[in-house]
Amino acid sequence: MKYYLIDDDELIIRILENIIEEECLGEIIGFNSSSKVALEEIPFLSPDVILIDLLMPDMDGINLVKEIKKRSVKSKIVMISQVDEKTLISKAYESGIDFYIHKPINKIELKKVLDNINKISEYENKFEIMKGVFNSEFNKTLNAPSLIKTRVDNITFIFSKLGIVGEKGAKDLLQICEYLIKEKKTTYDLNLQEICKDLTKNPRAMEQRIRRTINKSLLNIASIGLEDYLNDVYTRYSNTLFDFENVKAEMDYLRGKKETGGKINVKKFIDNIIIFSEY
Repeated sequence: MKYYLIDDDELIIRILENIIEEECLGEIIGFNSSSKVALEEIPFLSPDVILIDLLMPDMDGINLVKEIKKRSVKSKIVMISQVDEKTLISKAYESGIDFYIHKPINKIELKKVLDNINKISEYENKFEIMKGVFNSEFNKTLNAPSLIKTRVDNITFIFSKLGIVGEKGAKDLLQICEYLIKEKKTTYDLNLQEICKDLTKNPRAMEQRIRRTINKSLLNIASIGLEDYLNDVYTRYSNTLFDFENVKAEMDYLRGKKETGGKINVKKFIDNIIIFSEY
């Protein structure tokens, strides 16, 4: 992992450098005490992870994150600050950060967060590879009944990990996944309403059950993340079956920080579940 550090306190930068190097967490490819200079360097250096102080003199961390996002930089962002104010922390997450760490820096906490980011990045990279394999192999041998059954079994196993295998909508989701696998299609070829109409006499009820079940899985993933953000189920599925910002919104809702939780993307959930069933 390649790191870029932004803090106007030279001592903090040294502490971060020491932890990253001592724990063999990766390589520091740049650091700066100026947000504006860092903003110029980051797009060219393409770090995997950016560690940003919230309170910076020339441009605060929240606005810096927004500017970084405008430049389509795909780095994971960790904000580090002594600020405890919930409103500011919430704004930091809304701006696009992935984790928030309080000062003084705790070596164990920092290592856990950076290890977790590494895991998430690995899963995202593997998932992109899986999508490529899925697209290239989609038309091969999918009609074999035993293969289809194996994939349906894999989906059922994932549902058990998500805590939704007993939900009524889980059976509907399985039916839709099996249908799409057999037809060699995705939800972008056929919308959910069309699929439900082919499978049941009451498509509206089926669609509602599916949405409730996916919402339940989002709730379960968020609950797992609150208890243990290094949990394998959380790191594997929070940013592949869902949009990660919606998982964070659901977590904030559970914490009582927001009045509403995250939203689901039914198409993303179904299509990516099918991709996962290949492995």
